[in-house]
Amino acid sequence: MSEIRVGLVGVGNCASALVQGVEYYRNVDDEANCIGLRHLYVGGYHPRDIKFVCAFDIASGKVGRDLSEAIFAEPNNTLKFADVPRLGVEVLKGPVLDGIGNYTKRTIKVDPSMEVDVAESLRKSGAEVLVNLLPSGAQRASQYYAEESLKAGCAFINATPTIIASDKDWIRRYVESKLPIVGDDLTDQVGATFLHKVLLETLNRRGVRIFRTYQLDVGGGTESAETLERSGEIKRKIKTESVTSVLPYKASVVAGSTDYVEFLKNSRDSYFWIEGTYFGGAPLQMDIRLSTIDAPNAGSILLDVIRGVKIALDRGDAGHILPISAYAFKHPLKIIPLLEADEGFEEYIMGG
Repeated sequence: MSEIRVGLVGVGNCASALVQGVEYYRNVDDEANCIGLRHLYVGGYHPRDIKFVCAFDIASGKVGRDLSEAIFAEPNNTLKFADVPRLGVEVLKGPVLDGIGNYTKRTIKVDPSMEVDVAESLRKSGAEVLVNLLPSGAQRASQYYAEESLKAGCAFINATPTIIASDKDWIRRYVESKLPIVGDDLTDQVGATFLHKVLLETLNRRGVRIFRTYQLDVGGGTESAETLERSGEIKRKIKTESVTSVLPYKASVVAGSTDYVEFLKNSRDSYFWIEGTYFGGAPLQMDIRLSTIDAPNAGSILLDVIRGVKIALDRGDAGHILPISAYAFKHPLKIIPLLEADEGFEEYIMGG
């Protein structure tokens, strides 16, 4: 298979897990040994077919360094699970715009170097897919990079909750440019929203009636702080709509982030509470806690998405690619039931 030339926007913890993941699975050729991956191959593409060709950030200590070093530079603090050789990709200085909130001002020093021409840098690198991994609150910056991807002729993956891939005007522009776009707001591999939906969907199929439920997150990474400070409302709206979509009746549902605890670092604790009734009106209550490390939670899904978008490019598919977005994101253009979304992705990558 040909290589997949990828550009990264934001060299934070998620980028670190993604870059490490490509190296970690590089020499795995047996499906039985690809623990942690849902798909070792997607349409014939292996994780090692992904080649990072450019990256953008604003932080001193990352800008100007090789991507293999920048992914481990402060304030990144996620799990290191792979040694990454030198990649020959220098992290370039992008525009700041709204990429820094009050919290990140205390932890990130903006590199003093000149901003690059992003579209031109993408063209020179030969990037064909641009992955937006900016903080949740960086709405203007996310839109800026979407514009630059159009100028450079790159497909766009929006992992943030900024509404781009599911916006009809943006979709029209990507259709006109004959480029695919997917998003918005990446679903984690073992994420709270995914698990909450599975629980409610399964209970409903078993005849349980749900009255009230919540899913609340406490995290320690930069993303948790950014969510509380700048994007909590939109994140809660997206998560709540996504969770509510699995129930065919009205129930009281709340889902979102509630606090930031610095010493948790890149870890997250998610709390689930469900109240309902089952046979004969008997009462049911469920109380669950899930603890995960944030960044690796994005890795498996991103590897699937990048390879799925490459397939879309190979086929000449343009605009919002619903089978990929519904499978991997909380806010696709249309929310589809979990099993149907999984089947839709499998069918798409197999040529359906």
